[in-house]
Amino acid sequence: MKHPRSLQYIASAFALSMSLASFNIQAADTPATPAAAHDKVVIQVSDADPKKWNLALNNAKNVQDGLGADNVDVEIVVYGPGIGMLKFDSEVGNRVDQAEKSGVKLVACKVTMKAQNLTETDMLSSIGYVPGGVIELMKKQKEGYAYIRP
Repeated sequence: MKHPRSLQYIASAFALSMSLASFNIQAADTPATPAAAHDKVVIQVSDADPKKWNLALNNAKNVQDGLGADNVDVEIVVYGPGIGMLKFDSEVGNRVDQAEKSGVKLVACKVTMKAQNLTETDMLSSIGYVPGGVIELMKKQKEGYAYIRP
């Protein structure tokens, strides 16, 4: 008569495991309430082409317009041949200043500036600086920034 009691234990254990499995499935299917997400995007500009610059600035504006400027961090990282567009006499200088005023952060690569014998006095007053443009892009991607290269 030991067997009926064993069957009771097995049946109880089975019923318990099924209810726990059901609970886990329900918990997994229940979406977690997401925290208010703050989007982040980094845009690379390494071309001297004014059309590419205007495209990058349009991308930044469209992201801000679409998500709300307070809901997104936008940074444009500039290096290589694109650095000339951040010079004080740049043909897109007015747009760069407008982007900065709207909350877009524009940064110039100091490695590129050194290679091109540029100083901060050669550049637009509204921009920032980073030690290396590629390193800044890597850093931002590690921080969860979406990466765009127009």
